[in-house]
Amino acid sequence: MSSVPILLVTANVGSIFEEPTEMLKLWTEEFLSKIASLDAKFIALHCQEVGGKKYEKSMKHVERFLLLLSSSPELQNFNKIRIFLDEDYTSVEHFTALGNLYFIHNSIHDAKIWDFKKSDFAQVADNKTFSGNIESVDTKEKSKFPQHFFPECKWSRKGFMRTRWSLCGTIFDLVNIHLFHDASNLVSMSSYPSVYSRNRQKALEHTLYKFHNDPLDNIPYFLFGDFNFRTDNEGVIKKLTNGLTKTRIQNTKNNDQTKLHFNNEENNLILSIGKKEFSHKDHERVFLDFEWLKKYDKEPEAFSNILSEYPINFIPSYPFEEKITKGTSYMPTRCPAWCDRVLFSHTAQKIIDEGHNHEYGLLGVKTCMGDHKPVFLRISLRANAGIVKCCDHALFVCLPVTCCCCRNFASVTINVVDMSINSNVSRSLTDANSIDSSLLHDRSATKGMLSHDPYTPESSNSRTPQPEEVDGEEVDEESWRSTVSPNELKSKLENIICKKSFPLIKQSSLEDEYLDLELLTTIRIDEARGRFSSSSGDSKSFNKDIDRISKRGNRKKNKRRFLKCCSLA
Repeated sequence: MSSVPILLVTANVGSIFEEPTEMLKLWTEEFLSKIASLDAKFIALHCQEVGGKKYEKSMKHVERFLLLLSSSPELQNFNKIRIFLDEDYTSVEHFTALGNLYFIHNSIHDAKIWDFKKSDFAQVADNKTFSGNIESVDTKEKSKFPQHFFPECKWSRKGFMRTRWSLCGTIFDLVNIHLFHDASNLVSMSSYPSVYSRNRQKALEHTLYKFHNDPLDNIPYFLFGDFNFRTDNEGVIKKLTNGLTKTRIQNTKNNDQTKLHFNNEENNLILSIGKKEFSHKDHERVFLDFEWLKKYDKEPEAFSNILSEYPINFIPSYPFEEKITKGTSYMPTRCPAWCDRVLFSHTAQKIIDEGHNHEYGLLGVKTCMGDHKPVFLRISLRANAGIVKCCDHALFVCLPVTCCCCRNFASVTINVVDMSINSNVSRSLTDANSIDSSLLHDRSATKGMLSHDPYTPESSNSRTPQPEEVDGEEVDEESWRSTVSPNELKSKLENIICKKSFPLIKQSSLEDEYLDLELLTTIRIDEARGRFSSSSGDSKSFNKDIDRISKRGNRKKNKRRFLKCCSLA
């Protein structure tokens, strides 16, 4: 066998558990019909919102969902199955509502799954389902996004679940991911990228950085799930409302009722936008004719140097009506967007057999599948490709020599606004290539906007209270500083990464109010090489800056420790 036909499907299934009597059967029939026509030998189904949005009440229906799949004639020849369902909603710090389902045809005799605890592959020769609390299951890796990403929000279910496979001698990762949604149209339209878009970018960067820098081999991976990628709503609205008159409709008793109306010269309402309303006069015609909308699908561009995707030639996957009789219509709640995607690393292109045709599209175009239409990619993988690594050197040893792989992942931009005592001063340790920190600290971005829902990241844009605001009492600077633990600061430093280039620290930007050397030196030396290299700078100037920022405490000791950490001593 020179190649293996595989099918990758991502499906946000939350809606189908809201009306399980009809929707579960309808959804599974459409899914099974499609996989039968695509004739794949390895099927990966990544689900989000398993058990529904009201999971406390509807999680009990998941068992029926599995029964409908496993008892179907279409899957009878798939005799090797691995199912991972994160259903324990009582575990606030772990629950993601993700489900990874894998079906392997009986013609495939060489299928192995990675054991993350034993660091070795285990043969897959039977059927196993892991459900409920799956934290102790070693053949998957699962994580929620760190809560400190969003310090003023409740835990979100958003996160990822990864499995690693060896299929007919070719090794790859399959990653299920669920990123944050847009809570308010009024906020998302105020600018691009919106605060929501930036939070999604931050979470995805965090995930990719983690995969690249963990102890495992860096191998090809396929990343498919509900990315919640949205269009540039600011640009879309400008196009849709060209020549129209805007009127703000405000309910003084409830800001949630604030709306924007766009009328033509005859005073006919063409577009109405509210927090959860996006309604065009010709809603279906405008968005089902999607070619014009593709230019506003910008969120994946930030990762074009890391991730690939086949051209999209299908209508936006979200938000569809959830009523069975209106399965082909969009809900007038959000601007339609390609939220659900199948992306893959550049190295994955090396194991895809392009000699066979691929197919990238929607499932259930004419059938109600819930508010998200599942998205699938059918490709063939080269057999016996082994391990295809993105680079052959150890981490950081090539820096700052050009390495596309390490330039994407190994360098980190320190965002000092996240660490500052005085948030009125905003200086960066890096040049203009650094990531904009305003999404976490700039209230003006959403000033006057609507209040925010729980389980969403948008409230993270407000500043941490200043010392004089804590408990109504004034707190001195040293006491305030001590409330930030070394682990918290280290975590912030490790999880902010740059997008495209390898920035060097600007020596003139080193300020004593932003850097605590005692905390800085807790970072591993090998990581510090990438973060704090000043090989292209003026060493005398650099030494002066270190002296200046080391004025508190033992200056020589701090300077020596800092230099050692940077491998410049």
